[in-house]
Amino acid sequence: MTTDTQLSVAMVTLGCTRNEVDSEELAGRLTAGGFRLVSDPSEADTVVVNTCGFVEQAKKDSVDTLLEAADLKGTAGNGGRAQAVVAVGCMAERYGKELAESLPEADAVLGFDDYPDIAAKLRAIVNGEAHHPHTPQDRRLLLPISPVERDATAVSTPGFDDLRTRLDDGPWAPLKLASGCDRRCTFCAIPTFRGSFVSRRPSDVLHEAQWLAGQGVKELFLVSENSTSYGKDLGDLRLLETLLPELAAVDGIERVRVSYLQPAETRPGLVEAIATTPGVAPYFDLSFQHASNAVLRRMKRFGDPDSFLGLLEKVRSYAPEAGVRSNVIVGFPGETEEDLEILCDFLVAARLDVTGVFGYSDEDGTEAAGFPEELKLDEDEVRARHEHVQSLVEELNAQRAEERIGEYVDVLVETTQDETTGRAAHQGPEVDGTTTLLGSTAGVGDIVRAEVVATDGVDLIAKAL
Repeated sequence: MTTDTQLSVAMVTLGCTRNEVDSEELAGRLTAGGFRLVSDPSEADTVVVNTCGFVEQAKKDSVDTLLEAADLKGTAGNGGRAQAVVAVGCMAERYGKELAESLPEADAVLGFDDYPDIAAKLRAIVNGEAHHPHTPQDRRLLLPISPVERDATAVSTPGFDDLRTRLDDGPWAPLKLASGCDRRCTFCAIPTFRGSFVSRRPSDVLHEAQWLAGQGVKELFLVSENSTSYGKDLGDLRLLETLLPELAAVDGIERVRVSYLQPAETRPGLVEAIATTPGVAPYFDLSFQHASNAVLRRMKRFGDPDSFLGLLEKVRSYAPEAGVRSNVIVGFPGETEEDLEILCDFLVAARLDVTGVFGYSDEDGTEAAGFPEELKLDEDEVRARHEHVQSLVEELNAQRAEERIGEYVDVLVETTQDETTGRAAHQGPEVDGTTTLLGSTAGVGDIVRAEVVATDGVDLIAKAL
């Protein structure tokens, strides 16, 4: 048995920025409950792994991380006391009891409904009490079908609590707009374990933005499963357009960035707000997924090359230097060579800054997993198509970066070790490349005006002015 003052916890986060917000909320709850946060898992009484359950590789990474944490048991610098390893997050919510049975190395598997009492539950687990994991359910069924009849307080919604403790001191931070998704894309299981779409109230978002500014944050990265739906359950689908200038006006905040826009829902007013509001990055994270109308219909999505290119034209009419990133899936069931050619032609015409390419694979519980086998491409063909499109987008993204030579960019400095590096307005955190500054003595968190003079793939090299 251990006493409360001895209990320490290390948070390990996998997956997306939404998970990062959830981890910081859990950290806030744990510190409020008497735990001491440590950064080194080997020095902790318990390691909490916030897992990702999005695709097969992410699930494998989550299991590997849990096993690595389990290997640390008994090695902590605390007299050899055994640690507890606890799984939380999307994979834990998605598989619950099944994950616990298949991974006995984890001392407990906690679902989203365990989050409000995380400190008490973790204290019991560290002291040897058994936790009975949940049987997963479709969380979309926990709230009314009608968005305006939903009450976020009726369910446990990770990332919606004001109890948040930052786990790093970087100059940017994710800020959650909403949780869940109402779309029924046939390849995606996220709505089943994240639940229906629920917006945070604007006052809560603004309050947290002010708190983050007080923590030294310069850039807010607005995250959700579908930011274009923000406000629909609050009775105002245009709420994001009115919220953006308020966030940009928060004292200390230099830049606001919106992530994950559903192309078919990206209305003209939202395009204009993102592209023209002072303090908001003209940055468009548009998840096209494909360009062939036939494939998109099979995905239960909407669009075609003409509509997508029209959207990009509208974006660039407001902000010619706007950043645009996207993701595409190749090898989706029923995808023909003609469909693949349509996609490739679109990518050439779209001039995207960054494109993530994923080869299709069946995901548990999705509609596409149950499609007729004759529609499905074999793994070798999916791999070949993935390699072909990946090679194409690497060339196209590099060309788009080269087009920026001569442009003036505002770079948020993120590191000054070895060289001064940060991100321009068109570069989102962690996945969109960086800008290296020449001739700059700026510190972390500073915004530096610079001229792009060279490129390295999607990365820019710019001379500070």
